[in-house]
Amino acid sequence: MTAATHTPHTTPTAGRVIPRRRMEPNRRISLTAGILYVLTFVSIPTLGLYKPVKDHVGTFILGAGSDTGVLWGAASEVIVGIAGIGTAVVLYPIAKRVSQTAALGFVTARLLETCLIFVGVISLLTIITLRTDVAGTAGANSAALVTTGHGLVAVYTWTFLLSQSLMPVACDLLLGYVLYRSGLVPRILPIVAFVGAPLLLASDIAVFFGAYPNVSPVAALAALPVAAFELSLGLWLIVKGFEPTPLTSTNAPSTPFPDGLPVA
Repeated sequence: MTAATHTPHTTPTAGRVIPRRRMEPNRRISLTAGILYVLTFVSIPTLGLYKPVKDHVGTFILGAGSDTGVLWGAASEVIVGIAGIGTAVVLYPIAKRVSQTAALGFVTARLLETCLIFVGVISLLTIITLRTDVAGTAGANSAALVTTGHGLVAVYTWTFLLSQSLMPVACDLLLGYVLYRSGLVPRILPIVAFVGAPLLLASDIAVFFGAYPNVSPVAALAALPVAAFELSLGLWLIVKGFEPTPLTSTNAPSTPFPDGLPVA
């Protein structure tokens, strides 16, 4: 007589590791680009953080006030520069299918913008070095330090105009062209870029010739459409991603679309 044995019941998935579903590549690109675009807005508080050094550089460089705000502002601008390059690099594989010229131009403009941002950051960090390591030491010439401080603030002011005010004109026109032609996002978004970029360019020219300061209500109003485009684009890419088009299909060509090829 043999004892009955019972085989334990097992489910078909027992002992197997169910692989996690991977994010679709185009969705990963849109999500990453959207997050990076939103990150480019972290430097907005620098308008207040830099106010002590920009408005009263003489007293600041000689030791008045705290330099913590300036350090935080400089760090945020470094993040902006890196995130700005990231937006162009991440979108390049998609953008080059529409126009390799526009895609390369976008990357180049972002690189130039970031280089100028870093020059401005270095000028403000140099003021802090003069304040902490030179001012107050034996033999330091206070008048010379104040003059140098004013010069460094002027460097920041001009690099801000050429970087975070002028370069977005080129960036948004190039990217707007890609987005409008491809239909990757609702066309109202690149239309806002096409309206905002010339407006910002006109304002930059006015600032360049001294019509008004680059930090003024008129300049802020002129920059509003470009800011609205970039923030709206970032949020759209995070929440919705790319619109379904032939460009985002798995069989999409890796080379630019020839002129005249209809795209959604």
